[in-house]
Amino acid sequence: GYDFCQVLQWFAERVDRIILLFDAHKLDISDEFSEAIKSFRGQDDKIRVVLNKADQVDTQQLMRVYGALMWSLGKVINTPEVLRVYIGSFWAHPLRNTDNRRLFEAEAQDLFKDIQSLPQKAAVRKLNDLIKRARLAKVHAYIISYLKKEMPSVFGKENKKKELINRLPEIYIQLQREYHISAGDFPEVKKMQELLETCDFTKFHSLKPKLIEAVDNMLANKIASLMSLITQEESNMPTEIVQGGAFDGTMAGPFGHGYGEGAKEGADEDEWVVAKDKPAYDEIFYTLSPINGKISGISAKKEMVTSKLPNSVLGKIWKLSDCDGDGMLDDEEFALAKHLIKIKLDGYELPGTLPSHLVPPSHRKPFQTVE
Repeated sequence: GYDFCQVLQWFAERVDRIILLFDAHKLDISDEFSEAIKSFRGQDDKIRVVLNKADQVDTQQLMRVYGALMWSLGKVINTPEVLRVYIGSFWAHPLRNTDNRRLFEAEAQDLFKDIQSLPQKAAVRKLNDLIKRARLAKVHAYIISYLKKEMPSVFGKENKKKELINRLPEIYIQLQREYHISAGDFPEVKKMQELLETCDFTKFHSLKPKLIEAVDNMLANKIASLMSLITQEESNMPTEIVQGGAFDGTMAGPFGHGYGEGAKEGADEDEWVVAKDKPAYDEIFYTLSPINGKISGISAKKEMVTSKLPNSVLGKIWKLSDCDGDGMLDDEEFALAKHLIKIKLDGYELPGTLPSHLVPPSHRKPFQTVE
């Protein structure tokens, strides 16, 4: 019972970032999605695109999919700037195709940094809104003055008004060519036609070149000095970043980012559940050249990435396995890491915090007796 696109437009005007998600293995833009994207008109600088599940296709297919996506978006989003597209696999499943693992990792980190840095760029975004409003006001002036100029002085005003409203798409194109204005700067045609229906064109003002010059001067010169002032002010202020949720612990261990899920095997057993597979894990552990009984994060990562699990999952496994938080793994911690990897590969979820029955025996706190 409500206009979904109008709701999206309301939010788009108030948010700092809009992320459009596409799946690489089933790329298409439905009519509904297309209308939703069109409702973000005028907010193009806020839009980022995520090409998700890119591990479902090989490198050659990925290049074709990327090209097809950009072509499809070009028909929906009218902007002179190229949209930033992040390519990756943003789900907690093993990568089907690992050829582009490094690319996916780098793109994920870029996306996280973009979101985390939003508070630092708040003033710049407000300035961008000012620029957009100024350009829109300038375009309105050209449209209104053109309609005023085309109106007859005495007879046939109503018929001419209807004709001009119907010809509005052609008028847009004419003004774009005459004044070298981007199509994205013009207001939406249908909405403008509806608003013009209630207006008296004879009361419109003629174009005032001096006011246009003032706007051009502001856009060309004054905005630049404002930008430099903002940059200076931001450099003197403490760094603000988005915190909490998925951004907690993003720098933990050698894997950037992680989140948690849940596992109960061995909860009712007296023996450590990992012990049954530990001999096999120990063989791998001692091939990684431990120093003083421990391996570094770099050595652990080389072995753990062979599971083909994404960094989001491996980061969580690292966080759970490094029981003493020293950035290294002993043989029991490494065995725990391998056990958690096996749990995930078997299709189970990971615990949010390490359950007591999974804590390695050497890392368990002894019970204190009270006399």
